[in-house]
Amino acid sequence: MGEKVVAGAFDLSDRQHYRDKLQRCLTGLERLLAQKRFDRPKNLMGLEIELNLAGADGQPRMLNGQVLERIASRDFQTELAMFNLEVNIAPHRLGGRVFDRLAEEIRTSLAYAHRKAGEVDAGIVMIGILPTLDRDDLVSSNLSEVDRYTLLNDQIVAARGEDFALEIDGVERLSCTSKSIVPEAACTSVQLHLQVTPARFPAVWNAAQAVTAAQIAVGANSPFLFGHELWRESRPPLFQQATDTRPPELQAQGVRPRTWFGEKWIDSAYELFEENLRFFPPLLPICDEEDPLEVLEAGGVPSLAELVLHNGTVYRWNRPVYGIADGVPHLRVENRVLPAGPTVTDVIANAAFYYGVVRALAEESRPVWTRLPFETAAANFDAACRYGIEARLQWPRRGRLGGLVEMDAVSLVRDELLPLAEAGLAGWGVEPADRDLYLGVIEERCRRRTNGATWQVATFHRALETGLSRDAALAATTRRYAELMHQGEPVHTWPVGIPEAAPLA
Repeated sequence: MGEKVVAGAFDLSDRQHYRDKLQRCLTGLERLLAQKRFDRPKNLMGLEIELNLAGADGQPRMLNGQVLERIASRDFQTELAMFNLEVNIAPHRLGGRVFDRLAEEIRTSLAYAHRKAGEVDAGIVMIGILPTLDRDDLVSSNLSEVDRYTLLNDQIVAARGEDFALEIDGVERLSCTSKSIVPEAACTSVQLHLQVTPARFPAVWNAAQAVTAAQIAVGANSPFLFGHELWRESRPPLFQQATDTRPPELQAQGVRPRTWFGEKWIDSAYELFEENLRFFPPLLPICDEEDPLEVLEAGGVPSLAELVLHNGTVYRWNRPVYGIADGVPHLRVENRVLPAGPTVTDVIANAAFYYGVVRALAEESRPVWTRLPFETAAANFDAACRYGIEARLQWPRRGRLGGLVEMDAVSLVRDELLPLAEAGLAGWGVEPADRDLYLGVIEERCRRRTNGATWQVATFHRALETGLSRDAALAATTRRYAELMHQGEPVHTWPVGIPEAAPLA
């Protein structure tokens, strides 16, 4: 959720001053780009994973403050609700055995956090949406005790002016309301960062947008919410609705939601930051003392604090990020599509697939975004969220004929995208052993048509068949998921169902 802020009241002059500062920041960004002040390529990638806290019974535990106190590491931070944590992995250079190193670092961090959580009868569960979450868990009293979250909630609620409507029509239908943005906390994700030069940014962002559907299809892991079986990846519709500042009248007028896919391919990173100012009113009008244009004129590097803060309240699935490292500004593409989990191996496999295919697509002589309408990419994303690995997607036809062809997501990934990912990872200098291991996980998911969502659904229905109630079946599924997650074998190898020896009630 970005930088920490101090809660306080805002008046009308605060918002006008903030809007003025945003414009000065945008001008500063434009000048930095024109002056070519940005960092040279370093092939740097980064990773963040949002986590859930649950007890041995599979139920959420509102204990992130106590757990973080015991972990005592700056790598772990709060997230929106008290049952959430986030772990941040230091940037790595793409190449060599980077994915094996990442996997080892994450396993070590999560094992340590899990032990510390055990001291307060909780544990780490890496999953898109915790199946046992109840509406009573997602209320404002369970917001993390951080000023930013309270302030953000208050501002979004005030902007909307009425309860949030949650309507998801999937395998079953969910229809309810919320008085706060806390249902957003149900969505726990993996965020993949890639540092790029300004010249490379649009190609990488466009490529990332084009493959979001494929990422979701093979990586879906969020089929349940509030006891309902919904979409195979229910996070995107839930996130959009839980942060939607638009009452129905503004939705009818075509006002953009703050969580959105976007509406066009881009030619520069500047376009995305400019869209943020043009389309989205500020939620947190907190001004920094720095004048970005004065800093630039003095030869310095401005923090663009207001622009960065505002950017953090627009929830694009591929977000532009401005940062400064060692006094030099840089740009990153932040891919926010994937759910957390199921295992560290699965997370790293998803990352390897993404970094490989994005590089390959960004370097194609006939870029996919020149042949794939943006509206089709958005429709593919929705289809993948709804149907997961069983989705059918549209993709540019091979050869000179042109046009689009509809195909199974698994065929698209296996036949077209995995070879591209292999070439892309070779381009990064990733060793074949790393490449083959982790892309092999994606290939096996396609071969078996299995991912975290299919396993959860199959195991839940198997538990129902044993005579369990829905709540008991969801709890049993969650406990079994957590057990297999910590064992660490990738999800396509998991046996479906609850072992008879396991406690079911």
